[in-house]
Amino acid sequence: MVTKRIERVNDFVVKFANVNGSGSASANTLFAKAIMRMGVPVSPRNIFPSNIQGLPTWYEVRVSERGWLGRRGGADLMVAMNPQTWEKDVVEIEPGGYLFYDSTKPLPADKFRGDVTVLGMPLTAICNATYSDARQRQLFKNIIYVGALTALLDVDVAEVERLIGEQYKGKEKLLEPNLKALHLGRDYALEHLPCPLGITVRRTDKVGDRIFIEGNNAVALGALYGGATVCAWYPITPSSSVAEAFAKHCSKLRVDPATSRLNVAIVQAEDELASIGMVIGAAWNGARAFTCTSGPGVSLMTEFIGLAYFAEIPAVIVNVQRAGPSTGMPTRTQQADILSCAYASHGDTKHVLLFPEDAKEAFQLTADALDLADRLQTPVFVMTDLDIGMNERLCDPLEWDDSRTYDRGKVLSREDLEAGHRFGRYLDVDDDGITYRTYPGTHPKRGSFFTRGTSRDRYARYTEEGSAYVDNMQRLVRKFETAKLYVPEPVLKDSPRTAHYGVIYYGSTACAMDEALAELEAEGIPIDALRVRAFPFQDSVIEFVTAHDHVFVVEQNRDGQLRTLLVNEGAIDPARASSVVHYDGTPITARFIRRAIEERLSAFNVRPMRRTAAAGE
Repeated sequence: MVTKRIERVNDFVVKFANVNGSGSASANTLFAKAIMRMGVPVSPRNIFPSNIQGLPTWYEVRVSERGWLGRRGGADLMVAMNPQTWEKDVVEIEPGGYLFYDSTKPLPADKFRGDVTVLGMPLTAICNATYSDARQRQLFKNIIYVGALTALLDVDVAEVERLIGEQYKGKEKLLEPNLKALHLGRDYALEHLPCPLGITVRRTDKVGDRIFIEGNNAVALGALYGGATVCAWYPITPSSSVAEAFAKHCSKLRVDPATSRLNVAIVQAEDELASIGMVIGAAWNGARAFTCTSGPGVSLMTEFIGLAYFAEIPAVIVNVQRAGPSTGMPTRTQQADILSCAYASHGDTKHVLLFPEDAKEAFQLTADALDLADRLQTPVFVMTDLDIGMNERLCDPLEWDDSRTYDRGKVLSREDLEAGHRFGRYLDVDDDGITYRTYPGTHPKRGSFFTRGTSRDRYARYTEEGSAYVDNMQRLVRKFETAKLYVPEPVLKDSPRTAHYGVIYYGSTACAMDEALAELEAEGIPIDALRVRAFPFQDSVIEFVTAHDHVFVVEQNRDGQLRTLLVNEGAIDPARASSVVHYDGTPITARFIRRAIEERLSAFNVRPMRRTAAAGE
């Protein structure tokens, strides 16, 4: 049986299989950005190992005029540049898809699939004949295959030329060789390969005014605009570029015009414990401070996190999650730190968690976290992950209201104290669990208190009396309830038709979920959806669960950690919610979500509904 080749315009997946350290990522990014500049939305993902070079790496480009930004699953065109992963890469190609490879050395017939169009190009031979330097041969091989792809996919080569020109502006010695390599590949493909293929790019205007930005960069901007003046951190993948981007932006936007000196403190500490200690010390003194880390770093910080919770000191912790436990897979993505952050430290603790879905929300929620930490006088976690943090993604432009003022919370001034304001550091006068505080040095005689991690009474006086301890701990519970008023509301997406089943999700799962929900609706399976954006959960989250026959909680970890939180904190019937989990370290796909939900519904004997004219046909 002959498989019909895939033929689609502005709707396909190209996957590059390379060797880490070969310089391929730069060339692959050129390819993705050229398509985006043709007005077609793209969603690239770099899947790379944790070593410097030598291990397999993949770069996946989703091209979708409809604007789907999640991973779809499968590849329509595989650019197979790594012999180590050949078998795995060939299997991943969709039936009717395309395989592009270096044909310098012949391969036996059993290395190929009969239902795939094979496109061989002697890349190594071309490079060896053109370049004498070994490093140039490797680097320019990547540009040569990008040139070939412009012909095969009908990509406007002028867009790639412009991108190369921007990259090497003022570096003519590098510009000309790269342009030469680009056209070597394009000319060869036009002469020897079937151009264009069945999958092509056509210029359109679907990108609009969206920007292309990495999540870690957006977090850094959120911290800057949110008023952070102290960043203390210790390098760890995948969060290090948050601090690096913060320093870069501050060098332009946080310079004192009178002295030309930075008016921020950015400290690379000796370890994670020191970094969170610096953040807590700075915040105690009235600065807005944050750190960035990942799961192993949070584990090392937990003692100080408990201190900040109990002594009630603001702190913002950006956790760019990766696969664990222990070292795990440092360059793979997961949502596996939910429980460890929600209850970080020993004893009874509960922490505020924020779950951005993309770079724009990462910007917004990081700025909001600094307000929340001050308002609530407690640590606040911004829970991104590697998929958001280390990949450039299309999102709406970042927005900031210049009239916005920072919410510093309940801070007594010298004037307040002079006026006789009743002060007890842990005295709840408003019955919301949040007490008043003072900054050091506010008044020479009034408003002072002793900050300790041991038990105390309402006036910060040391005591181990059980009733005083209980009084304090119950006030912290009231404060956590008050937090529900300030954290971002969940986002509800009702099905156009009556739905008896629902799905709850959060964070980077959103982009794949949007597509999966559309596919399920098209198949006659209505599903209501709720994207949770914060913990503690508002009542609307629990009401969503109870309003449906069953709810699927979709997340990227093994143990269904958000579902555990829902059961523990929302007191929901565990039988009403089941986990749909994906945790192999790659971003979850729309296909995985759709198939998992279909299988669960089939087990419940739920069948697709026939569409009617009233339903929109």
